[in-house]
Amino acid sequence: MELSGSYSFAAPAAVVWNLLVDPEAVASCLPGCDRLEPLGDDRYRAELTMAVSMVSGKYSGTLAMLDKEPPRSFRLVVEGSGQAGFVKGEARVDLIAQGDTTLVSVNGQGQVGGLLARVGQRLLGAASKMLLDQFFACFDKKVRSVSS
Repeated sequence: MELSGSYSFAAPAAVVWNLLVDPEAVASCLPGCDRLEPLGDDRYRAELTMAVSMVSGKYSGTLAMLDKEPPRSFRLVVEGSGQAGFVKGEARVDLIAQGDTTLVSVNGQGQVGGLLARVGQRLLGAASKMLLDQFFACFDKKVRSVSS
């Protein structure tokens, strides 16, 4: 499953970067996030409650921010599982400074298994994009509050 999106923020890349790598900011915007705790070396344990179509449940897993190039890019790697299945994914997150604004581009791919996979690729893709959009809509409010 492919996942991509681009989001523009009215702030310099350094401000956007600092929030993107801040676990509290990420946890507060991550849909369904019940907990995000540091494990060290830019790795975190996550607990989420999610629902996709008729499949819902609690999931736990890890999130890692690798190959960091502040304030330009990093690689995000996620793995998680729950009663309804598993998720594995990786995305490249690029920040592109455009004067007083920053464009964040996310390009990734993921795999799902178990009951989640039975929901269907089309529905999973739409649900994943919706969650990404929700995250960045919340994130935009955080950026605006820091930049004002």
